[in-house]
Amino acid sequence: MAEEKKIPYKIYLEENEMPKQWYNVRADMKNKPAPLLNPGTHQPMTAEELGGVFCEELVQQELDNDNAYIDIPEEIRDFYKMYRPSPLVRAYCLEEKLQTPAKIYYKFEGNNTSGSHKLNSAIAQAYYAKKQGLKGVTTETGAGQWGTALSMACSYFDLDCKVYMVKVSYEQKPFRREVMRVYGASVTPSPSMETEIGKKINAEHPGTTGSLGCAISEAVEVAVKNPGYRYVLGSVLNQVLLHQSVIGLETKAALDKYNIKPDIIIGCAGGGSNLGGLISPFMGEKLRGEADYRIIAVEPASCPSFTRGRYAYDFADTGMVCPLAKMYTLGSDFIPSANHAGGLRYHGMSPVLSQLYDDGLMEAVSVEQTRVFEAAEQFARVEGILPAPESSHAIRAAIDEALKCKETGEEKTIVFGLTGTGYFDMVAYEKYHDGKMDDYIPSDEELAKYAAKLPKID
Repeated sequence: MAEEKKIPYKIYLEENEMPKQWYNVRADMKNKPAPLLNPGTHQPMTAEELGGVFCEELVQQELDNDNAYIDIPEEIRDFYKMYRPSPLVRAYCLEEKLQTPAKIYYKFEGNNTSGSHKLNSAIAQAYYAKKQGLKGVTTETGAGQWGTALSMACSYFDLDCKVYMVKVSYEQKPFRREVMRVYGASVTPSPSMETEIGKKINAEHPGTTGSLGCAISEAVEVAVKNPGYRYVLGSVLNQVLLHQSVIGLETKAALDKYNIKPDIIIGCAGGGSNLGGLISPFMGEKLRGEADYRIIAVEPASCPSFTRGRYAYDFADTGMVCPLAKMYTLGSDFIPSANHAGGLRYHGMSPVLSQLYDDGLMEAVSVEQTRVFEAAEQFARVEGILPAPESSHAIRAAIDEALKCKETGEEKTIVFGLTGTGYFDMVAYEKYHDGKMDDYIPSDEELAKYAAKLPKID
């Protein structure tokens, strides 16, 4: 034990050790993710078509399957220095509490005002929008971390920011909404009556609490109808996983400093941004045959895209105006129950992660939210951080794996992503403490109903 304690509680990289390039895992994938399809023609989307919705430079990143490394512009790296490198923390206190021989590490991404990893991509997307000379951007947000991050990034670059926030989160998390407004963003609960798609969804689903798919549809409609605006997304897309690779690159560099090789890498999974970013360099080694890791995606049992979804082409949004993506999906019509992990309430999964999962290169588990909050509270009591509900899915799985090590006596090294703080999620914690939190799990019949509506692609 004395030898082990030479590893500090927090492993920091020096500023000059920060990544200067993003890593594009697609370059090392033998089976590339399937292309986005035009919803009208079912043909692969061209750069010109995507350019009507997304920023030009981001379109190039979205379509790049070949370049393993892409330079991070100096302006973005300078912004990163305000909160990066982020620490890799050895969870000594959690290990002691669990009485496990496992070694547990977590990469903490909560050291910025948005309280999450989302700022890594938000600042990049705002930078490219500004470089293109745009007036502003539109987006959706679930729990509010992405909306907060983008609002902050747009404020930095003097861009207008219009956020469509999933209605249930808008109501449950008013303080996140106010942080966005501090940074000058307009925040609208979705589905709203301000867009044609919002009106249609409200008519078809009266009283709906909304979903990320609904909010995406509204944000895209507003971007397309307003000259000088483009739509930006906080997860799912290839470009977002690319930007988030700074998480994994820093994690690997910190582990390499102490010759630590993880056995298990765990991340929560909603659309795939934080998981994809955390695992990227490790998955690259796995794809190249240089090393092997057990990689686990953790999702809510109420929105089980990986574990119970279909691998098929589907619309990325409920309004069916976005390109078709081949991914693990529950169906674009699926509106999850109003669980408290708002950032994980998306019907589909990143095409990159979906391909890797389908190829058997990673695992997935789903967990009920009461078990998630049990783990969150256990972690908070010994590690001094109140975790976000999304990140707490990864905590749950990490604790479960550590307890398995306790049973078998194996000294495995576990790394997970702690991608956000839970200080704006106290309504959720209150419901957990008061016994008012349920564990809704969709039935097979319910999921089959949505799966039957998937687009028919030849």
